[in-house]
Amino acid sequence: MNLNINTNWKTIIEAQQTLSYWQTLANTVDLAYQHALVLPKKADIFKSFNYFNFEATKLVIIGQDPYPNQNDANGLAFSVNRDHDLPHSLINIFHELQTDLGIVRSNGDLSDWAKQGVLLLNSALTFSKQYPNFLSLWNQFTKNIIQFIDQHVQGVVFIFWGNFAKQYIPLIQNNRNAIISSGHPSFANVHGKFFNTKPFSRANHLLKRMNKSLIIW
Repeated sequence: MNLNINTNWKTIIEAQQTLSYWQTLANTVDLAYQHALVLPKKADIFKSFNYFNFEATKLVIIGQDPYPNQNDANGLAFSVNRDHDLPHSLINIFHELQTDLGIVRSNGDLSDWAKQGVLLLNSALTFSKQYPNFLSLWNQFTKNIIQFIDQHVQGVVFIFWGNFAKQYIPLIQNNRNAIISSGHPSFANVHGKFFNTKPFSRANHLLKRMNKSLIIW
């Protein structure tokens, strides 16, 4: 796997390449791109790490895996390219954003969030119907990235959406960081589990309390 990273996250992720799990992960991902439809584009696998250096991380949103439709996934969790039709999860996220903060948004490209220090990180960075084991293969990488942030950056808000993402909550041990969790914003989970959880205002409240600049959602 070519990292295609132009921030100091590259050094952090290069260190992962020395660990025992990496070779199996990298070989499987490379093979999958040769023989199957894999999302996102290979050049976008590590796109979420390209917007800021690790010490500038203010907020981490953890999803599950990239959108399964060919033109949806773009390397940022929950994001799609500008002017692209919104998937159900993103429609629900924007519904909650409007309910929470009164912000009406139709552009599904979340790179403006990423540019403010929001790491939009899926639990698995690749998806393929032919490779259902991607979630388990990426699991150690995702754990290590979350732990690295928690251990090396203070004043970070971690948002865990969905049961799969919530498995990482015990990794957050730094009491100078904060946690928000709820159900996943997919259609099946929104009522009573995602709607009215106010993650955007809560995140900014926590960032303000930790003397961090607020996210312009």
